[in-house]
Amino acid sequence: MHQPAPPLATIAAALRRERGRVGISLAELARRAGLAKSTLSQLEAGTGNPSIETLWSLGVALGVPFSRLVEPPTAQVRVIRAGEGQRLEADQADVLVKLLAAGAQGTRRDIYLMELEPGQARAAEAHIPGSIEHLVLGAGRLRTGPAGEEVELAPGDYLTFPGDVPHHYEALETSWAVLVMEHR
Repeated sequence: MHQPAPPLATIAAALRRERGRVGISLAELARRAGLAKSTLSQLEAGTGNPSIETLWSLGVALGVPFSRLVEPPTAQVRVIRAGEGQRLEADQADVLVKLLAAGAQGTRRDIYLMELEPGQARAAEAHIPGSIEHLVLGAGRLRTGPAGEEVELAPGDYLTFPGDVPHHYEALETSWAVLVMEHR
C-alpha cells in the first residue's frame, strides 16, 4: 500500500506539548518509550518517519491516546472524503490507519479507518490503561483480538476487547474496518 507521509509537523508539536505537560526530558521520554534519544529528537524536530508502533509507544509513555499525537485542531463541521486524510503505516504488517475523529477535550474516544492486507499479522502492544477497542469489519475477513483469544470476523461483525493488553490483527484477505478506541 502506498500512503502519504505522516503529519510530521502535527506530531512534532504534539510531542513537545505533551512532553512539556508531563514535565519530563527528551531522554526520559525516549527511555520510557523504548526509543533512541536521537529518534525522538528527530520526531520533535519534525523529521523522521514514525510508524504506528512508535507513536503508540510514545502515547503510552506520555499517558495519552494515540490521537493526541497525530490529530491537528479541527473545525466543528468536517468531511473526510474516501481516499483523503493522513494514513499511517505499521512496521510489522501491511496495515494502514487513518484517524477519522479524535475525542474532544473531556471525551476519551477516537475513531479510525483501518485498511489491512493479508500477510504478516500485526502484533499490537498494550495501549494506555483502560483502553477498549470496538471494531466493525466493513469488508474482507479478519482475525483479531487479545493475544491467544483472537476471533475471525466477517463483514458486518462487531468485536470489542481490552486494548490495554497485547493484541493482534491479521487480514485473511484484503479488509477494511472502523475502529473506535475508548479510553477510560
